[in-house]
Amino acid sequence: MMQLRPSDLAREHGLSTQAVRNYERDGCLPPAERTRSGYRVYTEVHAAALRAFLALVRAYGHATAVEVMHAVHDDDLDAALMIIDRGHEQLLRDRSTLESVRAAVDRLTAETAPGRADGTGPVPDRTDSRARRAGGFTASRADLRAGRASEAGADPARAESRSSRGASEASGRSAQWAPFSIGELAHRLNVTPATLRNWEDAGVLAPERDRAGYRRFDAGDVRDAELAHLLRRGGYPLEHIATVVRQVRGAGGTAALSQALEDWRRRLTRQGLAMLDAAAALSRYLHASETGSPRDR
Repeated sequence: MMQLRPSDLAREHGLSTQAVRNYERDGCLPPAERTRSGYRVYTEVHAAALRAFLALVRAYGHATAVEVMHAVHDDDLDAALMIIDRGHEQLLRDRSTLESVRAAVDRLTAETAPGRADGTGPVPDRTDSRARRAGGFTASRADLRAGRASEAGADPARAESRSSRGASEASGRSAQWAPFSIGELAHRLNVTPATLRNWEDAGVLAPERDRAGYRRFDAGDVRDAELAHLLRRGGYPLEHIATVVRQVRGAGGTAALSQALEDWRRRLTRQGLAMLDAAAALSRYLHASETGSPRDR
């Protein structure tokens, strides 16, 4: 069997010889034999192991790649394959998230004012949006006042007074547009105001406050809440949802988001191809471990 030096393995991948030694020390490569003078002697099996490890890093990340190689070197192939399966499962979830965001963006874009697809046009009519909820239930104005009051534990009378002040503050603003209160947005999504506060605490929502300190959700906030609601129903944690919403917010709205979604799709495609490469490299390494020589690449 051909003998290789650390520099031979390192040169193929543009690594330092110390990096190769570190990978062996960390269990990512099988132990090397030593000469009488203590120098490491590698073989084609080690070269195949390094190729497999680096391919796994590109596909799954360093920590997962180390975990897979440890399982292989512990002769626990089933554990290694389960780790790989989890990576494919995560990729599938990411693809599902992408499609969910695409669908949400398409829906939200359709709901903005004519000629406006940037998420800054007038918000859809509140009555229509509430009527689309389960059973076609339409909340009364008293329900909405109670929802506003729930934000600060105020009674309905106080909320009514605040509503009147809000109407005065909105003078000069287009009659088609007015920010949502937390109660109105909660009714729109069929969630509780407490849920929206939790989303705000997690960084999913970032509403401004009026002079009285009440949250005011503009068109962009409503868009973010719609996306969050969709992803939350899909079982995604708030931390993940906050990341997605920040991407939407950073893109400048639903129109500017199209390119970001396409970039996201390309990244997922590259990751899927990297997983295929990693599977092939790992298969060659497993074959080399059994026979002493890798299959043709």
